[in-house]
Amino acid sequence: MKKTGALLLALSLMVSAFVGCASGQAEPQGQTETAAQTAQETQSETAGEPMDVNVVAMKGPTAMGMVQFMDEADKGNVTTNNYNFSIAASADEVTPMIAQGTADIAAVPANLASVLYNNTDGGVRVLAINTLGVLYIVETGDGIQSVADLEGKTIYASGKGSTPEYALNYVLKQNGLDPSSDVTIEWMSEQTECVAALANSEDAIAMLPQPFVTTAQSKNSDIRVALDLTEEWDALQENAQTPSTLCTGVVVARTEFAEEHPEVIRDFLDKYEASVAYVNENVDAAAALVGQYDIVTEEVAKTALPECHIVCITGDEMKEKLSGYLSVLAEENAQSVGGTLPADDFYYSE
Repeated sequence: MKKTGALLLALSLMVSAFVGCASGQAEPQGQTETAAQTAQETQSETAGEPMDVNVVAMKGPTAMGMVQFMDEADKGNVTTNNYNFSIAASADEVTPMIAQGTADIAAVPANLASVLYNNTDGGVRVLAINTLGVLYIVETGDGIQSVADLEGKTIYASGKGSTPEYALNYVLKQNGLDPSSDVTIEWMSEQTECVAALANSEDAIAMLPQPFVTTAQSKNSDIRVALDLTEEWDALQENAQTPSTLCTGVVVARTEFAEEHPEVIRDFLDKYEASVAYVNENVDAAAALVGQYDIVTEEVAKTALPECHIVCITGDEMKEKLSGYLSVLAEENAQSVGGTLPADDFYYSE
């Protein structure tokens, strides 16, 4: 009986000790939850701190829409994030910056965005269309009133193997002209050569983008805009099986950056959209900023800006317009979009 009593007492003490330990752990557990909450709040606060964001645009219309945003950032008026803008002279400079991660966001030609997506295994997302068509048929005479009038003519152009060639071919074919036989296209290496050809040939015809059209006109008052290829493209969409829009430039972000920092992407798009609105509504002031950032001269910008079709189109509308445009390019030459059309995840969605 004494042994049994002793055993029961020992068991009682063990149970009491266990219960005491369990009740003693309740407070540390609460402390652990509090610590987790604190850590989560700290992480949330950190996410709201300004980030360094590297943005690059190409010299031309793709950079023009950003000038008010750039100016505000340079003046220290943008406090949400530290936006560092740079302007590249060509697409060849932008591509490695995106691939190597030295640029987080970039304004690039529309088809280059698709090429980058395919060449980096989905490494970029397109955020917005920033420029619609900027291509024009210009001449020193007055013989071109419609696309049909181009038959039998020689057209000086630059941009073989890229958007200008595919856009011109599409417009010609849809109007019943064969680019290889019904017209003669003299492909030049630079836009300046096209401008020189206009000056040296009587009744010369050229395809030029803005702001080169305005630059050429400032040097030769006889040059006139005969056709706006954006208008010609749009006129063809009524009977098109898959309607599309001529898109020159887009804004892309590295996929990794966009997925990790959606709040930064939202902030960027808000400020970029406001900048585009400012540029379109305040041409003279915007032109001064374009000149300040050495994109083109202020005088050229004053005339060119209204003709550059600068926009900020996002979401479903962006996907509809851009996917249709890339489909047209892919039909012309699959390599122009990187071999295949990009998947749905190419189009950024919040």
